[in-house]
Amino acid sequence: MKSDSIIIRDNLKEEYKDIYTNDAVSALNALARFNKEVKNMMSERIKLRNDRHKNKSRITFLDPESTIAGTNIKVKDAREGRFEGSVIPPDLQRQWIQGTGPASKPNASLESSIRNAAYALLSGADGWMFDGEDALGQIDSMSLDNQRNLKLAISKDPVFLKVAEQVAGEMNRWAEGFLGYPTIKDWKSQLDFTTKIFRCRGLHLDDRHIRDADGVALAASIADLCLYVVNNHKQLRAAGSSIVLYIPKVQRAAEAALWNRMLTALEEHLGLEIGTIKVYLLVEQLEATYQLMEIRAVLGKHFVGYNTGRWDYINSVSDAMAWDKTFINPNIESVTMTYGYMRNYEDRVRRTVNTPDINGNCAIWQGGMEPNIPVGSAEGVAASMKKALTGAEREQREGASGKWVAHWKMVNIVRPVWEKVGEANQVGRKFPALSYTQADADGLILLEPAPITIRGARNLLSVAIQYGNAFAQGMQAAALKAADDFGNDDILYLMEDMATGEIRLSIVWEWVHKGAAFTEGDAETGVKVGDTFSFELLKRLIDEEYTKLLKADNKDVYDASKTTTLPIAREIAEIYVFNEFKIPWYIDLLNINLNNENLEEAKKRIADYIQAFKTEGKRITENPDFKL
Repeated sequence: MKSDSIIIRDNLKEEYKDIYTNDAVSALNALARFNKEVKNMMSERIKLRNDRHKNKSRITFLDPESTIAGTNIKVKDAREGRFEGSVIPPDLQRQWIQGTGPASKPNASLESSIRNAAYALLSGADGWMFDGEDALGQIDSMSLDNQRNLKLAISKDPVFLKVAEQVAGEMNRWAEGFLGYPTIKDWKSQLDFTTKIFRCRGLHLDDRHIRDADGVALAASIADLCLYVVNNHKQLRAAGSSIVLYIPKVQRAAEAALWNRMLTALEEHLGLEIGTIKVYLLVEQLEATYQLMEIRAVLGKHFVGYNTGRWDYINSVSDAMAWDKTFINPNIESVTMTYGYMRNYEDRVRRTVNTPDINGNCAIWQGGMEPNIPVGSAEGVAASMKKALTGAEREQREGASGKWVAHWKMVNIVRPVWEKVGEANQVGRKFPALSYTQADADGLILLEPAPITIRGARNLLSVAIQYGNAFAQGMQAAALKAADDFGNDDILYLMEDMATGEIRLSIVWEWVHKGAAFTEGDAETGVKVGDTFSFELLKRLIDEEYTKLLKADNKDVYDASKTTTLPIAREIAEIYVFNEFKIPWYIDLLNINLNNENLEEAKKRIADYIQAFKTEGKRITENPDFKL
């Protein structure tokens, strides 16, 4: 189907006519004009990154006398709160626990797939961020299944209600066994408790099903924004709910300003008051932490809060400092929210949201992700739940108004931390004003002594390869753990998504290309304290970890994947960590191989990507199977 501004792949417009409605297509046509601007912005982002790597330069704060690109707002005015922000709407005033996950499953019938949405809306979470990005598989037309399930759930379609009633019974049986009491008293009223939130894909990703009139892949952000808001805004508003988005992977205030223009354009197209759409922004990029007030200012009436996500942020720091041979992250387990640069990042976020705007309004700080799942041995679950509660209590003390969980079973375990305190939020809590000194800048890349071990390397490689394998099967959110822990129920599986796979390879790349020194010896490999991570050792560890995955039972590594997607996942991981320059996004190599199970074809696609990036500084981001 071709219209004035967009081309939709194959027969998808007919297959998903409930999603590609006339109104939705009209909005896509209206916002397709931003596609070129998004692509130019991403080219500029990559050029800035590559220039920093080439010139060995750090990220710095903006000149206070400058104007934020794409706006008429001066940097110093943004920093001092001289802008009009948003009043936090009633259904976002209390968000003690937000859950996250997609509303669909891969290769599943509608009745099975939509169970994800039922679990979410019956969980008792104050909000649920239905993911269109890091946790949503993109094989086939999963992104459209996700949109369909959301639309059915929000409209309380009979198909969804039938599934929700069944799921409520299952959830109560689990709760009675684990918690000692049912968590759902009236499943129908429970469906109205949770605020519906949607995370769009980032500006760096392309939609797999739509191209613009010039045949250029449409930015995934435009597709997600239009489809979710257009298909659901009337039902949400009729129910007295806000229209809420999470915006990911923003690196600069100029990018946030582009988002603001797109949000405003869609509101104007739909006849909505400017600022009707509310957004949280995930602070997942180091550069964004140097521009927090500026980002908040350019999003203006749309902005309600920041979220401090751990995994993506660690990856962004690793990527930004790839040129610096002295910057080497430790074992991933050591980089918690209280570690060096993470501690300083979190502090800047909480100080930013509690800086009043011109009307005295502050914003929300939503804390980080709890990836644990309470499934395992009694001892393992008890230890992990204690750790989860300790982390939640720390965030609450530090000023977070709530946090995330990656699984519905965690909602009623963690929510009591905020429930006991009883405050709806901590908006406006007093913290020192932000400063912009060299010491502040240094603190955002502060390393502290922590272990670098063979065990840590095995964990990084094992989970990264497993994640690539899960991704290729349509499970961008998967419960994983290192192969050495298979069969040990004292070690719990963690919910991993794109960010956790990416940071693992980033750290391995750092260790081998910068010659990380091991802090502990290892008898099996013969590594001694002070030995450096060599390419020979890396090759050995990949071979050994991959062999473990091939020998794993079907519970941990699907047998069918061992001759199809697993070899491709290994190839991608191996090329990423051995490549001379650091590839900007692990997800790029995964995306170009979606729906491909041929290893030789994968090798060709990866080689083409690396050549394009090396010679032209260009990322290949479009769907190679969508040919005009």
